[in-house]
Amino acid sequence: MAFGQKPSFTHDAIWTEIDTFFAPPSKYKDVYGDFRSPLVFYDGKEVKNKGQWRKRRKEIRSQWMSMMGEWPDLMKKQKMKVIDSEELENFVQHRVEFYWTPTEKTQGYLLIPKGGGVKPAVITVYYEAETSIGLGVNPHRDFAYQLAKRGFVTLSLGTKETTEAKTYSIYYPDIENAKVQPLSMLAYAAANAYYVLANRPEVDKDRIGIVGHSYGGKWSMFASCLFDKFACAAWSDPGIVFQDDRESINYWEPWYLGYHPKPWRKRGLITAENPAYGLYPQLRKENYNLQELHALMAPRPFLVSGGSEDPVQQWIPLNHSLAVNRLLGYDDRVAMTNRPDHSPNAESNEVIFKFFQYFIGD
Repeated sequence: MAFGQKPSFTHDAIWTEIDTFFAPPSKYKDVYGDFRSPLVFYDGKEVKNKGQWRKRRKEIRSQWMSMMGEWPDLMKKQKMKVIDSEELENFVQHRVEFYWTPTEKTQGYLLIPKGGGVKPAVITVYYEAETSIGLGVNPHRDFAYQLAKRGFVTLSLGTKETTEAKTYSIYYPDIENAKVQPLSMLAYAAANAYYVLANRPEVDKDRIGIVGHSYGGKWSMFASCLFDKFACAAWSDPGIVFQDDRESINYWEPWYLGYHPKPWRKRGLITAENPAYGLYPQLRKENYNLQELHALMAPRPFLVSGGSEDPVQQWIPLNHSLAVNRLLGYDDRVAMTNRPDHSPNAESNEVIFKFFQYFIGD
């Protein structure tokens, strides 16, 4: 079911299990903090209608792309190569390969539920592709496997080689002279993955979502915000806004938004002895933060599966997305769950799965 369609009885039943996550607690209702409103142009003019929002949305995305570096052309027509296949439970698992940048191939896993018909799909992203198909050492991160069992085509991707090299990302054209911030290049790679998945005959191109945890949460957030063909998205505890006192909300690192030529800074919090370089300090100095990117999702639905890095007070920046959706005439497009730990658990994941079932499931 596309998210604009009227829910069936089954979807109504799912909604009753997740509806409470789509509104902030009263303590945080209409609290906007010090975050700059996405509904104000950079020149100070207010956005008052849908037409002005379209212009403001374009302004936000153009500004961020200019700051982070423009993407190469997207590769819209390629098809993935199937390397090998294996039947598992109620789906078939294929190991696949395709270009996710103009110069770099990647391998991942395509899981296709048995049975005919066109199906919804979800791309999963993480440090490596194996965890999401159920082969990782950490529990409750097997999003591709769990969603495939529930009838979704899934494509599990990761940056295994750079994770093993502790450079963690994608550098274009190369790591010595990257022209695009690496986190934005991860989003670009996910956009190319969207097209290669959308070109599969089993996949409904209008019902493709994306999900990731932690590093993958940052990746899925930037991908879904910067590329509007993702129908919906779930971000598991990425740290949804900049926060310089949390070591895991480390957008300043050179593999995210603080790229600088090697030798790289020592990993860890920003200090006088170990400063941040590149774009990140400029973003902070000029009062940019990620509530602007969140707003690019509207009116597409997204879920923050919050843990230690995204506690309940993150509703303050999320209220800005609620305001944009209200202007556009939409409710129930922004959700958040909260758990004490960074790691996902069975309960938080069940909301993620029901979120996708409700908004893009059959």
